Amino acid sequence: MKLQPLNDRVLVKRLESEEKTAGGLYIPDTAKEKPSKGEVVAAGPGKLADDGKRVALAVKAGDSVLFNKYAGTEIKIDGVEHLVMREDDILAIIS
Repeated sequence: MKLQPLNDRVLVKRLESEEKTAGGLYIPDTAKEKPSKGEVVAAGPGKLADDGKRVALAVKAGDSVLFNKYAGTEIKIDGVEHLVMREDDILAIIS
């Protein structure tokens, strides 16, 4: 399935969380928190400004991003969990 976000929305695939701690302890699935890092899969064309012109997004497909913990709406595409969120929910681009 192909999905193209509208306006200032972004489709993000969460990155996998760490399996073990820095000390070498393994974290069980029940204790893991969902990661707040992901990769942008698709981005919309941008938000419409008051004057009717489109303001381009700062992120593009392929960017690694950091986002709010409770940001976006979770959806499954071909069995893989993704998030659809506004660009405002993205805190930073990781380089």
